[in-house]
Amino acid sequence: MVSSKSPGPLDRDIAGIDQLRTLYQQIRSEVAKVIIGQDEVIEQLLICVLARGHALLMGVPGLAKTTIVNSLAQVMSLEFNRIQFTPDLMPSDITGTDILQETDQPGRRAFVFVKGPVFAKYHSCGRDQSHTA
Repeated sequence: MVSSKSPGPLDRDIAGIDQLRTLYQQIRSEVAKVIIGQDEVIEQLLICVLARGHALLMGVPGLAKTTIVNSLAQVMSLEFNRIQFTPDLMPSDITGTDILQETDQPGRRAFVFVKGPVFAKYHSCGRDQSHTA
């Protein structure tokens, strides 16, 4: 008599870890095609994303912070939006605003909410450096 043992929780966990490792390596490989010399930053950002955490990338201009986040969003099929913080930035520039638009009925108008960059899918939203006057 042959017993067909179904995979237990430990076997499923090991398989899940193997899948995650493979996915992690594929993502790193794809991002490395665009970003060179930022391996540690990419690794830490990926760990943060896979752990469903938040990240704050800080550095002087020109270190490809925006490009890293944009590349990661593209590789993971996420939506990316960038917020350029300027002295005249208004809350509605981030959250969105209601806009009055014409409707299908002649002479009638309605407010339509236009989402701001904070509504990017999966919150892959980058905040670029602050510019002061």
